[in-house]
Amino acid sequence: MIKADEFFKGRGAQYNPENPYLKQEYVAEHLEGLDEPMLHNSKTEYLKEHPKKIVNKVDSPDLGLSYSLNPYQGCEHGCVYCYARNTHQYWGYGAGLDFERKIIVKENAAETLAKQLEQKSWQVMPIMLAGNTDCYQPIEAKKLITRQILEVLLEYRHPVSIITKNALILRDLDLLQELNKYDLVHVNISITTLDEKLRQKLEPRTASAARRLDVVKKLSEAGLPVNVMTAPIIPGLNDSEIPALIKASAEAGASNAAYTLVRLNGSIGPIFEDWIRQAFPDRADKVLSQVADCHGGQLNDSRFGVRMHGEGKFAEAISKLFRLSKQKFMAGRSMKPYNYDHFCQRKGKQLALF
Repeated sequence: MIKADEFFKGRGAQYNPENPYLKQEYVAEHLEGLDEPMLHNSKTEYLKEHPKKIVNKVDSPDLGLSYSLNPYQGCEHGCVYCYARNTHQYWGYGAGLDFERKIIVKENAAETLAKQLEQKSWQVMPIMLAGNTDCYQPIEAKKLITRQILEVLLEYRHPVSIITKNALILRDLDLLQELNKYDLVHVNISITTLDEKLRQKLEPRTASAARRLDVVKKLSEAGLPVNVMTAPIIPGLNDSEIPALIKASAEAGASNAAYTLVRLNGSIGPIFEDWIRQAFPDRADKVLSQVADCHGGQLNDSRFGVRMHGEGKFAEAISKLFRLSKQKFMAGRSMKPYNYDHFCQRKGKQLALF
Protein backbone atom coordinates (compact mmCIF):
# COMPACT_ATOMS: atom_id res chain seq x y z
CA MET A 1 0.00 0.00 0.00
CA ILE A 2 1.23 3.48 -0.86
CA LYS A 3 1.84 5.65 2.22
CA ALA A 4 -0.34 8.72 2.69
CA ASP A 5 2.51 11.14 2.01
CA GLU A 6 3.24 9.32 -1.25
CA PHE A 7 -0.37 9.40 -2.48
CA PHE A 8 -0.50 10.09 -6.20
CA LYS A 9 -2.75 13.13 -6.59
CA GLY A 10 -4.84 13.18 -9.74
CA ARG A 11 -4.80 9.39 -10.00
CA GLY A 12 -7.44 6.92 -8.90
CA ALA A 13 -5.37 3.75 -8.58
CA GLN A 14 -2.20 4.02 -6.54
CA TYR A 15 -0.28 1.01 -7.87
CA ASN A 16 -0.30 -1.71 -10.53
CA PRO A 17 -1.50 -5.11 -9.33
CA GLU A 18 0.16 -8.17 -10.84
CA ASN A 19 -0.88 -8.82 -14.43
CA PRO A 20 -2.02 -12.49 -14.63
CA TYR A 21 -1.20 -12.58 -18.36
CA LEU A 22 2.49 -11.75 -17.93
CA LYS A 23 5.08 -14.38 -17.05
CA GLN A 24 7.63 -11.75 -16.05
CA GLU A 25 7.41 -8.20 -14.78
CA TYR A 26 9.58 -5.55 -13.16
CA VAL A 27 9.37 -5.18 -9.39
CA ALA A 28 11.14 -2.91 -6.92
CA GLU A 29 12.12 -5.21 -4.05
CA HIS A 30 15.03 -3.13 -2.76
CA LEU A 31 14.20 0.55 -3.15
CA GLU A 32 17.31 1.60 -1.25
CA GLY A 33 19.43 0.26 -4.11
CA LEU A 34 17.79 2.45 -6.77
CA ASP A 35 18.72 6.01 -7.71
CA GLU A 36 15.06 6.65 -8.57
CA PRO A 37 11.97 4.71 -7.47
CA MET A 38 10.46 2.50 -10.18
CA LEU A 39 6.94 3.40 -9.11
CA HIS A 40 6.35 7.08 -9.73
CA ASN A 41 3.52 9.25 -11.00
CA SER A 42 4.82 9.68 -14.53
CA LYS A 43 3.12 11.66 -17.27
CA THR A 44 0.41 10.13 -19.40
CA GLU A 45 1.75 8.27 -22.43
CA TYR A 46 -0.17 7.87 -25.70
CA LEU A 47 0.40 4.76 -27.78
CA LYS A 48 -0.82 4.50 -31.40
CA GLU A 49 -2.75 1.48 -32.59
CA HIS A 50 -4.28 0.72 -36.02
CA PRO A 51 -6.77 -2.14 -35.60
CA LYS A 52 -8.31 -3.94 -38.56
CA LYS A 53 -11.64 -4.16 -36.75
CA ILE A 54 -13.12 -1.46 -34.52
CA VAL A 55 -16.71 -2.58 -33.77
CA ASN A 56 -17.44 -5.63 -31.63
CA LYS A 57 -20.81 -7.29 -31.20
CA VAL A 58 -22.21 -7.35 -27.67
CA ASP A 59 -24.41 -10.33 -26.88
CA SER A 60 -25.02 -10.04 -23.15
CA PRO A 61 -28.24 -11.02 -21.35
CA ASP A 62 -27.74 -7.89 -19.22
CA LEU A 63 -27.16 -5.45 -22.07
CA GLY A 64 -29.12 -6.86 -24.99
CA LEU A 65 -27.97 -6.89 -28.59
CA SER A 66 -25.75 -4.00 -29.61
CA TYR A 67 -22.22 -3.12 -30.72
CA SER A 68 -19.34 -1.61 -28.80
CA LEU A 69 -16.79 0.81 -30.25
CA ASN A 70 -13.87 2.19 -28.24
CA PRO A 71 -11.52 4.69 -29.92
CA TYR A 72 -9.29 4.60 -26.84
CA GLN A 73 -8.11 1.86 -24.48
CA GLY A 74 -7.19 2.98 -21.01
CA CYS A 75 -8.64 6.18 -19.59
CA GLU A 76 -7.01 9.21 -18.03
CA HIS A 77 -10.15 9.99 -16.02
CA GLY A 78 -8.85 7.57 -13.40
CA CYS A 79 -12.17 6.31 -11.99
CA VAL A 80 -10.97 3.87 -9.37
CA TYR A 81 -13.93 1.47 -9.76
CA CYS A 82 -13.83 1.23 -13.58
CA TYR A 83 -14.62 -2.27 -14.86
CA ALA A 84 -12.55 -1.59 -18.00
CA ARG A 85 -9.31 -1.69 -16.00
CA ASN A 86 -9.11 -5.47 -16.40
CA THR A 87 -9.05 -5.20 -20.20
CA HIS A 88 -5.81 -3.19 -20.07
CA GLN A 89 -4.06 -6.34 -18.92
CA TYR A 90 -4.75 -7.98 -22.30
CA TRP A 91 -2.44 -5.34 -23.82
CA GLY A 92 0.36 -6.25 -21.41
CA TYR A 93 -0.19 -3.32 -19.03
CA GLY A 94 -1.35 -2.98 -15.46
CA ALA A 95 -4.97 -2.45 -14.46
CA GLY A 96 -3.96 0.22 -11.96
CA LEU A 97 -1.73 3.17 -12.75
CA ASP A 98 -0.97 1.90 -16.28
CA PHE A 99 -4.67 2.09 -17.15
CA GLU A 100 -4.60 5.82 -16.41
CA ARG A 101 -1.13 6.60 -17.79
CA LYS A 102 -0.78 4.43 -20.91
CA ILE A 103 -3.58 5.35 -23.30
CA ILE A 104 -3.92 3.40 -26.54
CA VAL A 105 -5.17 5.62 -29.37
CA LYS A 106 -6.87 3.99 -32.36
CA GLU A 107 -6.17 6.62 -34.98
CA ASN A 108 -7.86 4.78 -37.88
CA ALA A 109 -11.11 4.15 -35.96
CA ALA A 110 -13.40 6.20 -38.23
CA GLU A 111 -12.03 4.73 -41.46
CA THR A 112 -12.22 1.20 -40.07
CA LEU A 113 -15.80 1.81 -38.92
CA ALA A 114 -16.83 2.89 -42.42
CA LYS A 115 -15.38 -0.33 -43.87
CA GLN A 116 -17.30 -2.44 -41.37
CA LEU A 117 -20.55 -0.59 -42.10
CA GLU A 118 -20.10 -1.43 -45.79
CA GLN A 119 -20.14 -5.18 -45.17
CA LYS A 120 -23.09 -6.96 -46.77
CA SER A 121 -23.68 -8.91 -43.57
CA TRP A 122 -23.91 -5.78 -41.41
CA GLN A 123 -26.93 -5.83 -39.07
CA VAL A 124 -28.15 -2.45 -37.84
CA MET A 125 -28.15 -2.15 -34.02
CA PRO A 126 -27.05 0.73 -31.78
CA ILE A 127 -23.30 1.19 -31.43
CA MET A 128 -22.24 1.89 -27.85
CA LEU A 129 -19.68 4.69 -28.01
CA ALA A 130 -17.89 3.85 -25.85
CA GLY A 131 -18.89 0.77 -23.94
CA ASN A 132 -15.51 0.35 -22.29
CA THR A 133 -13.52 3.59 -21.88
CA ASP A 134 -14.64 7.21 -22.25
CA CYS A 135 -14.63 8.41 -25.86
CA TYR A 136 -14.36 12.04 -24.65
CA GLN A 137 -11.39 11.65 -22.34
CA PRO A 138 -8.84 14.53 -22.45
CA ILE A 139 -6.80 13.38 -25.49
CA GLU A 140 -9.95 13.53 -27.67
CA ALA A 141 -9.70 17.33 -27.62
CA LYS A 142 -6.60 17.00 -29.81
CA LYS A 143 -7.21 13.76 -31.71
CA LEU A 144 -10.87 14.35 -32.77
CA ILE A 145 -11.33 10.61 -33.33
CA THR A 146 -14.76 10.52 -31.68
CA ARG A 147 -15.90 13.44 -33.81
CA GLN A 148 -14.73 11.62 -36.94
CA ILE A 149 -16.68 8.54 -35.84
CA LEU A 150 -19.84 10.62 -35.41
CA GLU A 151 -19.34 12.03 -38.92
CA VAL A 152 -19.23 8.49 -40.31
CA LEU A 153 -22.32 7.45 -38.35
CA LEU A 154 -24.19 10.47 -39.66
CA GLU A 155 -23.08 9.71 -43.21
CA TYR A 156 -24.46 6.17 -42.90
CA ARG A 157 -27.48 7.20 -40.79
CA HIS A 158 -26.52 4.65 -38.15
CA PRO A 159 -27.86 4.66 -34.54
CA VAL A 160 -25.42 5.37 -31.70
CA SER A 161 -25.50 5.47 -27.91
CA ILE A 162 -22.84 7.62 -26.24
CA ILE A 163 -21.75 7.48 -22.61
CA THR A 164 -19.34 9.99 -21.09
CA LYS A 165 -18.33 11.93 -17.98
CA ASN A 166 -16.69 14.72 -19.96
CA ALA A 167 -18.16 18.10 -20.99
CA LEU A 168 -16.16 17.85 -24.24
CA ILE A 169 -19.22 16.21 -25.80
CA LEU A 170 -20.70 19.70 -26.22
CA ARG A 171 -18.06 20.38 -28.88
CA ASP A 172 -19.93 17.93 -31.13
CA LEU A 173 -23.42 19.31 -30.51
CA ASP A 174 -23.80 20.12 -34.21
CA LEU A 175 -23.34 16.47 -35.21
CA LEU A 176 -25.49 15.20 -32.35
CA GLN A 177 -28.34 17.46 -33.42
CA GLU A 178 -28.09 16.20 -36.99
CA LEU A 179 -28.18 12.59 -35.79
CA ASN A 180 -31.13 13.43 -33.58
CA LYS A 181 -33.13 14.68 -36.60
CA TYR A 182 -33.23 11.04 -37.71
CA ASP A 183 -33.74 9.63 -34.17
CA LEU A 184 -30.30 8.04 -34.26
CA VAL A 185 -28.72 9.10 -30.97
CA HIS A 186 -29.05 8.52 -27.24
CA VAL A 187 -26.69 10.32 -24.85
CA ASN A 188 -25.81 8.92 -21.43
CA ILE A 189 -24.12 11.21 -18.92
CA SER A 190 -22.61 9.42 -15.94
CA ILE A 191 -22.96 11.26 -12.61
CA THR A 192 -21.78 9.27 -9.61
CA THR A 193 -21.86 11.88 -6.86
CA LEU A 194 -22.75 15.52 -6.16
CA ASP A 195 -20.08 15.65 -3.45
CA GLU A 196 -17.09 17.37 -5.09
CA LYS A 197 -14.64 16.13 -2.44
CA LEU A 198 -15.72 12.55 -3.08
CA ARG A 199 -15.63 13.08 -6.86
CA GLN A 200 -12.05 14.34 -6.73
CA LYS A 201 -10.93 11.15 -5.00
CA LEU A 202 -13.20 8.69 -6.79
CA GLU A 203 -12.96 10.10 -10.33
CA PRO A 204 -9.98 12.48 -10.16
CA ARG A 205 -9.77 13.71 -13.77
CA THR A 206 -13.42 13.90 -14.70
CA ALA A 207 -15.66 16.96 -15.01
CA SER A 208 -17.37 18.09 -11.81
CA ALA A 209 -20.96 17.06 -11.17
CA ALA A 210 -22.07 20.67 -11.66
CA ARG A 211 -20.41 20.71 -15.09
CA ARG A 212 -22.00 17.40 -16.05
CA LEU A 213 -25.43 18.63 -15.02
CA ASP A 214 -24.82 21.66 -17.21
CA VAL A 215 -24.07 19.26 -20.08
CA VAL A 216 -27.37 17.45 -19.41
CA LYS A 217 -29.16 20.80 -19.47
CA LYS A 218 -27.57 22.00 -22.72
CA LEU A 219 -28.12 18.69 -24.52
CA SER A 220 -31.72 18.46 -23.31
CA GLU A 221 -32.45 22.04 -24.36
CA ALA A 222 -31.11 21.11 -27.81
CA GLY A 223 -33.74 18.38 -28.00
CA LEU A 224 -31.46 15.37 -27.43
CA PRO A 225 -32.67 12.40 -25.38
CA VAL A 226 -30.39 12.25 -22.32
CA ASN A 227 -30.17 9.39 -19.84
CA VAL A 228 -28.29 10.01 -16.59
CA MET A 229 -26.35 7.02 -15.30
CA THR A 230 -26.11 7.32 -11.52
CA ALA A 231 -23.44 4.70 -11.64
CA PRO A 232 -21.93 2.92 -10.06
CA ILE A 233 -23.78 3.03 -6.77
CA ILE A 234 -21.32 2.10 -4.02
CA PRO A 235 -23.04 1.07 -0.77
CA GLY A 236 -21.86 3.13 2.17
CA LEU A 237 -20.28 5.72 -0.09
CA ASN A 238 -22.79 7.31 -2.49
CA ASP A 239 -26.04 5.33 -2.16
CA SER A 240 -27.62 7.98 0.08
CA GLU A 241 -27.25 10.49 -2.78
CA ILE A 242 -29.67 8.67 -5.11
CA PRO A 243 -32.68 10.98 -4.53
CA ALA A 244 -30.56 14.13 -4.88
CA LEU A 245 -28.87 12.79 -8.03
CA ILE A 246 -32.17 12.00 -9.74
CA LYS A 247 -33.76 15.27 -8.62
CA ALA A 248 -30.83 17.29 -10.00
CA SER A 249 -30.88 15.28 -13.25
CA ALA A 250 -34.62 15.85 -13.68
CA GLU A 251 -34.24 19.57 -13.06
CA ALA A 252 -31.53 19.65 -15.75
CA GLY A 253 -33.98 18.11 -18.22
CA ALA A 254 -32.88 14.47 -18.37
CA SER A 255 -35.28 12.09 -20.13
CA ASN A 256 -34.40 9.10 -17.97
CA ALA A 257 -32.10 7.77 -15.26
CA ALA A 258 -30.57 4.36 -14.61
CA TYR A 259 -28.05 2.82 -12.25
CA THR A 260 -25.73 -0.10 -11.76
CA LEU A 261 -24.27 -1.44 -8.53
CA VAL A 262 -20.49 -1.46 -8.21
CA ARG A 263 -18.81 -4.83 -8.73
CA LEU A 264 -15.10 -5.25 -8.29
CA ASN A 265 -14.06 -8.09 -10.60
CA GLY A 266 -10.50 -9.24 -11.20
CA SER A 267 -7.79 -6.72 -10.37
CA ILE A 268 -10.32 -4.00 -9.57
CA GLY A 269 -11.01 -5.54 -6.15
CA PRO A 270 -7.50 -5.03 -4.71
CA ILE A 271 -7.18 -1.64 -6.48
CA PHE A 272 -10.42 -0.41 -4.93
CA GLU A 273 -9.60 -1.80 -1.48
CA ASP A 274 -6.17 -0.18 -1.53
CA TRP A 275 -7.77 3.11 -2.57
CA ILE A 276 -10.59 3.19 -0.04
CA ARG A 277 -8.33 2.28 2.88
CA GLN A 278 -6.28 5.36 2.03
CA ALA A 279 -9.05 7.72 0.94
CA PHE A 280 -11.67 6.78 3.57
CA PRO A 281 -9.99 4.63 6.24
CA ASP A 282 -12.80 5.27 8.75
CA ARG A 283 -15.44 3.61 6.58
CA ALA A 284 -13.44 1.22 4.42
CA ASP A 285 -14.54 -1.93 6.25
CA LYS A 286 -18.19 -0.88 6.14
CA VAL A 287 -18.13 -0.14 2.40
CA LEU A 288 -16.29 -3.35 1.50
CA SER A 289 -18.64 -5.40 3.68
CA GLN A 290 -21.75 -3.91 2.10
CA VAL A 291 -20.41 -4.34 -1.44
CA ALA A 292 -19.72 -8.00 -0.69
CA ASP A 293 -23.19 -8.41 0.83
CA CYS A 294 -24.67 -7.31 -2.51
CA HIS A 295 -22.74 -9.95 -4.43
CA GLY A 296 -23.12 -13.17 -2.50
CA GLY A 297 -20.31 -12.43 -0.07
CA GLN A 298 -17.73 -11.52 -2.73
CA LEU A 299 -16.49 -8.19 -4.11
CA ASN A 300 -16.72 -9.59 -7.63
CA ASP A 301 -19.82 -10.81 -9.44
CA SER A 302 -20.09 -12.22 -12.96
CA ARG A 303 -23.57 -13.72 -12.76
CA PHE A 304 -25.80 -12.62 -15.63
CA GLY A 305 -29.07 -11.15 -14.46
CA VAL A 306 -27.69 -10.39 -10.99
CA ARG A 307 -24.33 -8.68 -11.37
CA MET A 308 -25.62 -5.25 -12.45
CA HIS A 309 -27.95 -4.64 -9.48
CA GLY A 310 -26.86 -7.24 -6.94
CA GLU A 311 -28.96 -9.05 -4.37
CA GLY A 312 -29.53 -9.04 -0.62
CA LYS A 313 -30.82 -6.43 1.83
CA PHE A 314 -28.52 -3.57 0.78
CA ALA A 315 -29.11 -4.14 -2.93
CA GLU A 316 -32.88 -4.29 -2.35
CA ALA A 317 -32.80 -1.05 -0.35
CA ILE A 318 -30.86 0.68 -3.14
CA SER A 319 -33.26 -0.62 -5.80
CA LYS A 320 -36.29 0.60 -3.84
CA LEU A 321 -34.75 4.03 -3.17
CA PHE A 322 -33.90 4.43 -6.85
CA ARG A 323 -37.36 3.36 -7.99
CA LEU A 324 -39.16 5.70 -5.59
CA SER A 325 -36.86 8.60 -6.50
CA LYS A 326 -37.54 8.09 -10.19
CA GLN A 327 -41.27 7.97 -9.60
CA LYS A 328 -41.09 11.21 -7.65
CA PHE A 329 -38.85 13.24 -9.94
CA MET A 330 -39.08 11.63 -13.40
CA ALA A 331 -42.62 10.33 -13.71
CA GLY A 332 -43.76 10.14 -17.33
CA ARG A 333 -40.33 10.64 -18.87
CA SER A 334 -38.61 8.21 -21.24
CA MET A 335 -36.02 7.98 -23.99
CA LYS A 336 -37.49 8.15 -27.48
CA PRO A 337 -36.82 5.03 -29.59
CA TYR A 338 -34.25 4.76 -32.35
CA ASN A 339 -35.24 4.77 -35.99
CA TYR A 340 -33.39 2.07 -37.95
CA ASP A 341 -35.00 2.85 -41.30
CA HIS A 342 -32.55 5.57 -42.31
CA PHE A 343 -29.46 3.37 -42.55
CA CYS A 344 -27.85 3.45 -45.99
CA GLN A 345 -24.59 1.93 -47.16
CA ARG A 346 -22.36 4.00 -49.41
CA LYS A 347 -21.42 1.02 -51.61
CA GLY A 348 -17.73 1.79 -51.54
CA LYS A 349 -18.15 5.54 -51.96
CA GLN A 350 -15.10 7.38 -50.70
CA LEU A 351 -16.11 9.60 -47.79
CA ALA A 352 -14.93 13.19 -47.91
CA LEU A 353 -13.62 12.59 -44.40
CA PHE A 354 -10.79 10.46 -45.80
